[in-house]
Amino acid sequence: MPDSSRQHLLAIYRAALDAVNGRQCCRRFLSVQRPMIPVALVAIGKAAGSMAQGAADALAGQILRGLVITKPGGEPLSGIAADFPCLLAGHPVPDARSLQAGAMLLSFIDTLPAEAPLLLLLSGGASALVEVLPDGAGLAELQRLNGWLLGSGLDIGAMNAVRRSLSCIKGGRLAMRLAGRRSLCLMISDVPGDVPGLIGSGLLAPAPPAPAGLVGSLPGWVLPLLGLAPSPPAADDACFATVESHIIASLSDALAAAADAGRGLGYTVFEHATPLSGNAASCGRALAQRLRDGPAGLHIWGGETHVRLPERPGRGGRNQHLALAAARVLAGSSHCTLLCAGSDGSDGPGEDAGAIIDAGTLRRGQRQGLDASEALHRADSGRFLQASGDLLRTGSTGTNVMDMALGIKDIH
Repeated sequence: MPDSSRQHLLAIYRAALDAVNGRQCCRRFLSVQRPMIPVALVAIGKAAGSMAQGAADALAGQILRGLVITKPGGEPLSGIAADFPCLLAGHPVPDARSLQAGAMLLSFIDTLPAEAPLLLLLSGGASALVEVLPDGAGLAELQRLNGWLLGSGLDIGAMNAVRRSLSCIKGGRLAMRLAGRRSLCLMISDVPGDVPGLIGSGLLAPAPPAPAGLVGSLPGWVLPLLGLAPSPPAADDACFATVESHIIASLSDALAAAADAGRGLGYTVFEHATPLSGNAASCGRALAQRLRDGPAGLHIWGGETHVRLPERPGRGGRNQHLALAAARVLAGSSHCTLLCAGSDGSDGPGEDAGAIIDAGTLRRGQRQGLDASEALHRADSGRFLQASGDLLRTGSTGTNVMDMALGIKDIH
């Protein structure tokens, strides 16, 4: 496969990320729709650093106090935003720092002047990064629950419903803590349907209904934890009357930018409406078949799959798993190249964003003595893709809008 296809896919991917960058999106929104000032700023999530930078750009000198809670390896703060305390907490499994961040968040809010409005900048990852637990639950229960959820194969709606059940701030409970304080919540969406109550498990948004049959799918040891937290506020609770919420970036924005970039490079663009969802390996096989058998051009998918992990998983994440499954279908199809990556620059617990695979991926990995079927079975796709030279690493991207799969089929 010509190197140009890989380079074009990288350029298209970067254009998509630029369109939903937290700094740009926050600065643009707050420059047009300015909040009541001065404000107190809290940014939580994988994109917290970039979102805080954007708010500082737009509201220079009008931020009373700031607090940033994010994961290690995020974008460093600079300029005005560098004056804000920045807490690093556990992700994807919460840790003691996540509980410390939760306590700091409540203290920050409780000590604000009564008249100070709150600007909350929220992005994916917040569910793990900050937590306040009810009596009867501790860090061990929190980590066991989240570790199980990450390998359970449940979708994000079900996962966050379980997380909300063990939280004193999720599911709109933080809105109750604000006690009528005027608040503006700006969100980068990393969930299907851009449901505010699912983004960061809904700190200032009503909890959506839990999926039917969810309780019956949970292991027995989880059930005693479900009733420990106070009931979340109803959707019509007065605590939400002073909260204004806006989604300022989403997957659809990123995919539209990818399509524009592809057209700019001369490709016919096919935007597939069927989202990436369900089992990552099955999804990877299906979209590889669409790419292999479809018309020449740029093919675009977006969404989020899942992987049911074995007891001792290997290296990789859902995008690498999807990519390796797709590579088995595309083996020998010299006209196809496929990029599968998370928009946040991370895929699973490692530092890889995903992978770019082609007709030779399987052959290159096999030459290193590895078997793709075994790698998929052991959830060890990252090790295979490292051996084949196909891993993609970007570092922090300053955003988080789910995953993208971008495929180029050349005329042959």
